[in-house]
Amino acid sequence: MASLKSGSSGPRVAALQKLLMQRGFDPHGMEGQFGPDTEATVRAFQAQAGLAVDGQAGANTFGALEMPAVTSNISADLVVPLFPGAPRVNVRLQLPFVLKALFDESLADKSMVLMALGTIRAETGSFEPIEELVSGFNTPPGGPLFALYDDRRELGNQGAPDGATFKGRGFVQLTGRANYTQFSRALGLGDQLVNDPDLANDPTVAAQLLAAFLKAKEGRIRAALAANDLSTARKLVNGGEHGILDFTDAYNRGLTLLPEPVQIQVA
Repeated sequence: MASLKSGSSGPRVAALQKLLMQRGFDPHGMEGQFGPDTEATVRAFQAQAGLAVDGQAGANTFGALEMPAVTSNISADLVVPLFPGAPRVNVRLQLPFVLKALFDESLADKSMVLMALGTIRAETGSFEPIEELVSGFNTPPGGPLFALYDDRRELGNQGAPDGATFKGRGFVQLTGRANYTQFSRALGLGDQLVNDPDLANDPTVAAQLLAAFLKAKEGRIRAALAANDLSTARKLVNGGEHGILDFTDAYNRGLTLLPEPVQIQVA
C-alpha cells in the first residue's frame, strides 16, 4: 500500500493514530495530520513489533496494528515455501488477515485456501497488498501512466484519470471503477473504495476483497479445482492466464505442505 509518512493527512492518518493509541502508543493527537509526533510514535511501535524502523506506515505496520486473533494449523512456516523470495515478515503479518477473511466467507477448506494463496502468489508474489506496476499493458509509450485503462468501458472507467485512480490494488489486484464500486458495497463500505481507492491495500480490506472475489465464483472455482484444471481456476479470477506458472507452483507445493483438514479459529 502507499505508505503514510511525514506530511500525509486525511482519514487514513486519523485511523492510524487511533490504532496507535489503542496499542498504547500515544501519537499526541488524532487530527489526521502526520507530523513529527506521529512519526516518532510509529517508529516506537515498529521497534516494539520487530519491524523495520522507518517511521512510515505501510502494509506491514498496519498489519501489526490491526492483527486479527486467528489460530490455525496453517502457519507462516508452512506458507513461506509457497512464496520464494517473499520476506517472511510479510507472510507472518498478512496471513492472519487472509485466513480470517476466508473463514468469514466459509471458504476455510484446503482447496480454497490453496486457491487464495495461489492467487496471492500470482498477483503480488511478495505476500503483501500492492499497487499495480506500470507496464505496456496499462501505459502507452511516452503517455500518461495507466492511460490505457482510462476508457475501458468493461471496467466501468469514464476517461482520465480513472485508469490511474482505479488501477490494480490489493491481493487480487482490484481494477476499474465498476469493481471498486461493486466490491466496496459488497463489503459494506458504501463508496469508501471509490472515494479512497488506496483503502484496497489495507490488510483487512485486501483480504476481504480476495475472499469476496473467490466467493463470487465459488461454484465454478471448486469444479475446476476438483478436475485439477488450474488454468480455468486461474482464469475465473484473473480473466486470463497471467501468473499461471506462479499460481500452479504455489498450489501444487501447498497440496503437499498444508494439512488436511484445515483448521481455522477466529476469536
